[in-house]
Amino acid sequence: HVQLVESGGGSVQAGESLTLVCHTVVETIRRPCMAWFRQVSGREREGVAAIDCDGRSTYADSVKGLFTISRDNAKDTLYLQMNSLKSEDTAMYYCAAGVWVTGAAERCVAGYWGQGTQVTVSS
Repeated sequence: HVQLVESGGGSVQAGESLTLVCHTVVETIRRPCMAWFRQVSGREREGVAAIDCDGRSTYADSVKGLFTISRDNAKDTLYLQMNSLKSEDTAMYYCAAGVWVTGAAERCVAGYWGQGTQVTVSS
């Protein structure tokens, strides 16, 4: 059983902050990694940030130093703190769960997705 439910999206002005929240139920993967992806209509979905069960995290270059991913395993909740938002951050944001892959490029290979929450940043 897997359930991922995002919340926290909305419309903000450039430079403002938002925190996305994902309530998670992931019973089919042992020690799942969690991640945030985003997608703009007509473009491919891109990874934003990911975190494994031990708190190790990775970020897309475009959000490093601006966004922070975190998880509370006791509360089964994933967060994405987004600061200094820009118009190019406008997208549908998806919570995902999967398997952490190590090697040349550590990443969370997502197998399960939430329904998404819209973030709109006006300049």
